Amino acid sequence: MESPLRVDAAGEPLRAIFTHAHPDDESSKGAATMARYSREGARVVVVTLTGGERGEVLNPKLDRPEVWENLAQIRREEMDRAREILGVEQIWLGYEDSGFTLEEPWPPMPPGSLAATDPEVAGAKLAAIIRQIKPHVVVTYDEKGGYPHPDHIMTHRVTMAALAIAADPARDDVAGQPWETPKVYYHMGMHRARFARLDELMHEHGLESPYAERLANWPDDDEMAGRLTTFVPAADYFEVRDDALRAHATQIDPDGFWFAVPLEIQKKGWPTEDYELVSSLVETSVPEDDLFAGLAFPCPASADDWRI
Repeated sequence: MESPLRVDAAGEPLRAIFTHAHPDDESSKGAATMARYSREGARVVVVTLTGGERGEVLNPKLDRPEVWENLAQIRREEMDRAREILGVEQIWLGYEDSGFTLEEPWPPMPPGSLAATDPEVAGAKLAAIIRQIKPHVVVTYDEKGGYPHPDHIMTHRVTMAALAIAADPARDDVAGQPWETPKVYYHMGMHRARFARLDELMHEHGLESPYAERLANWPDDDEMAGRLTTFVPAADYFEVRDDALRAHATQIDPDGFWFAVPLEIQKKGWPTEDYELVSSLVETSVPEDDLFAGLAFPCPASADDWRI
């Protein structure tokens, strides 16, 4: 399950930052990739932009008054458990959940919420983290947020602002030395081809597919298909991903949609987690099978003792 350690050209551990809107997003998007790289010795850091305070309780077994009253603290505790399961570091950026809306433009957002904040201001906070960690790779959401929650869209905007600020030597108001991230990716796991393949295998095994209605309303010419560039083999870590997701007990129905497809079908049908390469300062060719392609080298035997 574990792979040989790898380092960058300077012999330092590989480093990646994954930015997410709420606690639990890290466990439903790219979690197996993070678990894999962490166990291969990379430094993997999740930056969670909000605390999820205005989220819902989606597990019917926990839909109780005392859970709602303490949701903010409970979600922090859930994040601690998920972080330990994945083997990653985690940093709170410090904004409040904005609450969900489909209105365009957004209505006035609560003070202190992410969607009420200038992306440049939040971006400067994130830029300081980027300068401190000096990631080889940053992974975030696309311009639509993956789905149209204001905090997801803002996570994209804040992350892209932060990347520019961190690289700008004129921004001496931000702590740390300038750092231009070599590779930037968008999460692209929710695409039609993956769901269609899993749906097909569920039917072959005589099982009811959870994707039938979604696929019926999904155009065959899924625009995401043309954006996929990078397919990271991560099937060996799907169990870890699911354990991390279950750690967010208020957010996940253990008998619901997320766990409806048996792991063996998932591993056979679509054993990768998928991304779009947005920018790269190093030579690479697509399709890729590694976020660190062009950046990683075998780890010298003498460095075996720095596994995280």
